[in-house]
Amino acid sequence: MFGNKKLPEVEWRVSKGLIEYGDAHSFMERRVGEIRAGTAPEIVWLLQHPPLYTAGTSASPADLLDGDRFPVFEAGRGGQYTYHGPGQRVAYVMLDLKHHGSDVRAYVQKLEEVMIRTIATFGIIGERRDGRVGIWVDRGNGREDKIGAIGVRVRKWVSFHGLALNVEPDLSHFAGIVPCGISEHGVTSLKDLGIETTLDEVDDVLRRTFETVFDRRTRDIA
Repeated sequence: MFGNKKLPEVEWRVSKGLIEYGDAHSFMERRVGEIRAGTAPEIVWLLQHPPLYTAGTSASPADLLDGDRFPVFEAGRGGQYTYHGPGQRVAYVMLDLKHHGSDVRAYVQKLEEVMIRTIATFGIIGERRDGRVGIWVDRGNGREDKIGAIGVRVRKWVSFHGLALNVEPDLSHFAGIVPCGISEHGVTSLKDLGIETTLDEVDDVLRRTFETVFDRRTRDIA
């Protein structure tokens, strides 16, 4: 099943409860350095944040419509403004891309593929769009809504940040920003599309899909 049999397993961590953004960011900074130094293994960390907005390196101040609604963090990743909150599965992916062709574009496409295959399991068709990073759902009559966001950073070929899949967040919370700088389209979630599921169920699918798309084994850690 796995072509990369000689590579070590990727740690797979799932946190319950809400993780403060600053704590998660500090962990990523530290872990990326350890991966580069060869003193810690690669890891995928699944979590939820309390309601907050993050600003990527391309964020325009005009796209922050209500900066007083939730805390705003400078993320250091690519992209623009993004919302994170309960009911949204965030996956922070810290991989040595030298194991994956040293190709950032291909890496982003794999993250997209993980989300596309994951939501397909629940009967939802997710699609890429030229010029728009993330995964989109065609709602008909010219309407397209974003169900999954991607924002990555790569430091000396080690990735961090990752993806955010809307399972059942409060979609009204997105109103404080122009998500990813795109005002002509909306946002959606599995629940908004009529899919009743749980984060645990989504996590199981994400893990199987990650292992297939990235051709890597994973192992649980606390």
